[in-house]
Amino acid sequence: MTPADLSCAVLSAVRSAVDGGELAVAVPERVVVERPGPGGAGEWASNVALRLAREAGRTPREVAEVLRGRLVAVPGVAGVEVTGPGFLNVTLAGDSVGALVDRIAAEGEAYGSGDALREAAPVAVPDRSELRARIVAEAAGRLVRAQGGSVRGGGAAPVPARPGLDSEAVLGDDGLRWALLHPAPHDLPHGAEVLEQRARNPLFRVRYAYARSRGLVAGGAALGIVPGAGPVTGEAARVLTGLLGEQPAVLVAAARKGAPDRLARQLVTLADAFFDFHDSCDVLPRGGEKPGAAHRARLALAEAAGTVLAGGLSLLGISAPDHL
Repeated sequence: MTPADLSCAVLSAVRSAVDGGELAVAVPERVVVERPGPGGAGEWASNVALRLAREAGRTPREVAEVLRGRLVAVPGVAGVEVTGPGFLNVTLAGDSVGALVDRIAAEGEAYGSGDALREAAPVAVPDRSELRARIVAEAAGRLVRAQGGSVRGGGAAPVPARPGLDSEAVLGDDGLRWALLHPAPHDLPHGAEVLEQRARNPLFRVRYAYARSRGLVAGGAALGIVPGAGPVTGEAARVLTGLLGEQPAVLVAAARKGAPDRLARQLVTLADAFFDFHDSCDVLPRGGEKPGAAHRARLALAEAAGTVLAGGLSLLGISAPDHL
């Protein structure tokens, strides 16, 4: 079970409790699951009971206990615990990391796409003359279509040869798109720093993380190591896995809000988590060490991270080169 699957399961538990008369609330549009905070337990947590308690006229813990009774029977859920004021903490059965990695491998760069907006009204994406607005609209339209939605307006936004953002440098297509898409709407666009091949440049970090993942896969192939999903231990791996699992929800939220900047910033967070994972363990064997199942599992997780980074960049209209 992936985090997206668990989110749907929690939502189904709410709907079932409402249908069964145990909760008198409006069923929310979606439920978010996150990694447990301090004092939490299990692999994933949700604050849905706290959100519904007032409307239900019950304490958050009472609501959480109602939902816990339904979640424990869901296939793929090993256990559910209520902690704190009413947080649901879920432990998944089996190898949840392996299941996520397998899913990403199967779906490729389309991972996270779906039909969340299929039944929604067409999203109006304005056609504007100002360059930043046109590029944001184009990326927003791409996000909406990836979720099965339809778009009115928002045609292609060709990038001029000299964008005029920096008189000393031509940012190029990819650089200009990142310069305009990554900052929040109320922030100024980036300048020539998007060309810097160094860690302080977020676009470089994202693309280098992808290139590094491809390099690891190539290095593994040279050693006869085939990526294979399996348990991966360590805090850095846990954080990276959590971000990969959250990607579908991030894409849906970015599409609903018409906010490609949310995706761009998530890609930076994912790239940084990839480097933390990379630096925390030997993805490939060193020296005379023999390849083992741990290396195959780490390599599969690294490959999955690269796939998600490439898919995210593609939705922004930005290329992901194998070498930098």
